[in-house]
Amino acid sequence: MRCPYCGNLDDRVVDTRLVRDGRAIWRRRECLHCGRRFTTYEEIEELRMTVIKRDGRREPFDREKLARGIALACNKRPVSADQITGIVDEVERALYNRGVREVSSKEIGELVMERLREVDPVAYIRFASVYLNVQDIRSFQKLLREFSRRFKG
Repeated sequence: MRCPYCGNLDDRVVDTRLVRDGRAIWRRRECLHCGRRFTTYEEIEELRMTVIKRDGRREPFDREKLARGIALACNKRPVSADQITGIVDEVERALYNRGVREVSSKEIGELVMERLREVDPVAYIRFASVYLNVQDIRSFQKLLREFSRRFKG
């Protein structure tokens, strides 16, 4: 690793720790030329995923955008920020485990609804009504009936 102070390539690792829930390694290094210390992080380079939107557009998967959508559905509900982060983590992990470079927004929405249904029924209905593009009272009533059947059984 090149020393940020003197540019020398020779260093030694003086401390190592797992960070980010074991998804990265923090290392404290010491330059063997100038003696100064610096920190590096190592993490796995993840597969870059593209989301195929309903209209056919493609955009990079955005974890923060997903979290904002879930947080909006959970607004004023007893769902913590940690739970929202957990849902995002689960959905992201499920998508990356598929090993594909492209995923439809439909697949993402279904994964989110599956998890929200377990966490909070009102947040589930809110998210589903936006995701399924519910436009009128009849469609909303149908969504509620469907949810009631699934939630009871």
